[in-house]
Amino acid sequence: MKSVQRLLVVEDDHSVRSTIVTFLELEGYQVDAVSSTREALARLKSDSYPIVISDIYLDERTGLDVLQTARENNPGCLVILMTGRGSMETVMQATKGGAFDYIAKPFDLDRMLDTVKRAEASLSPVDSGDDDTDIDDLPETEMIGSSPKMIEIYKIISRVAPTDATVLIEGETGTGKELIARMIHRNSLRAEKTFVPVDCGAIAPSLLESELFGAVKGAYTGADRDRSGVFEAANQGTVFLDEIGDIELGFQLKLLRFLQEREIRPLGAPRGKIIDVRVLAATNRDVQKMVDEGKFREDLWFRLNVVRILLPPLRERTGDIPLLAHYFLKKYSDRYHQSAKLTESGQRAMVEYGWPGNIRQLQHMMERLSILAPGARIDEAAVKEAIELMEPREFASESLADTEMEQIRRVLAATGGNKSRAAKILGIERKTLYRKLERMGLA
Repeated sequence: MKSVQRLLVVEDDHSVRSTIVTFLELEGYQVDAVSSTREALARLKSDSYPIVISDIYLDERTGLDVLQTARENNPGCLVILMTGRGSMETVMQATKGGAFDYIAKPFDLDRMLDTVKRAEASLSPVDSGDDDTDIDDLPETEMIGSSPKMIEIYKIISRVAPTDATVLIEGETGTGKELIARMIHRNSLRAEKTFVPVDCGAIAPSLLESELFGAVKGAYTGADRDRSGVFEAANQGTVFLDEIGDIELGFQLKLLRFLQEREIRPLGAPRGKIIDVRVLAATNRDVQKMVDEGKFREDLWFRLNVVRILLPPLRERTGDIPLLAHYFLKKYSDRYHQSAKLTESGQRAMVEYGWPGNIRQLQHMMERLSILAPGARIDEAAVKEAIELMEPREFASESLADTEMEQIRRVLAATGGNKSRAAKILGIERKTLYRKLERMGLA
């Protein structure tokens, strides 16, 4: 006989509710089911359920209210939340509110059963007490996506953020690795301290040591004063080492020693100093392959890889593309005082595209379309044209050259003449834009 005799299911969709109830009853559970938060809160106040399964978005109240009431009336209650519209904020709220797990819809019923069984195995008496955590007092974020892969990443962030563990974030260029790092810092105990990002690939190898560890006066030619490094400047905060795979072997041992001992020795200094800083790292390279090839120290790899977050490319989370597209469209429509609308055909075209530049490419394209969309409608034709024009190239025909000229004029007008911003929106380098403006007589 199962240790849990009764479950409460809260789901406003009749077909989903019936499916879950039928499935769990066939597995031997006694299931009570309701379709609104009002009914759920009434049941929870009059009865004690060891496990509750609730949708997040229900009616005027949410599954987070169900979670709070369930835990207030029975601190030992384990609440499983499910949603088809998950976000970083709701996962963080659910985690801080004490949710047992969070499942993204649509889900396999066996996954639901596995979660229920894990909840059963976790049941144990819990001391009652007041929890003054304000689950609504959370920072806003641009983390967007409700695909199962993203929900799992949100769960990892919610668990690792309050710790001081080193985190390695892996993913292709444009997948949002720095955004993940900032979210970890923002939800950590160091949130009020400094967050310092360092692009390791953009710093000359000969300068990386002094950049991170600092240098004393006279340590090298031109060092006319003591200079603090990034680690010291970020003391008690977080340092984000982006493109960690670009660090040369010669410096990797020094970085490993710092991670182990938390002691820096500025270049030319006779002694070191202890620094309290959390390190997050990211790479778009296959570091495991680099280790096998002898290009990256295995011991440093192990030290960085305490907790690993693998960001999926956008092509593997196509269900999130419409969410991201609408988010960026609103953002840039507000910025440029435009009113472009994304049509269903435009949305389909975006979902079908492979997005080699990932979220960053989508963001730049939506900024472009918010300004340039013909008739303020972002349809299939507009999306496909924008995708083609994202690649820098010379225009072969006069008509295409005229189109390009008009687009450049409109983007420059929208950005107030900011050529750097205009080049980014147009998907070309700034020097290319200057060359085109000279050709057009607008330089």
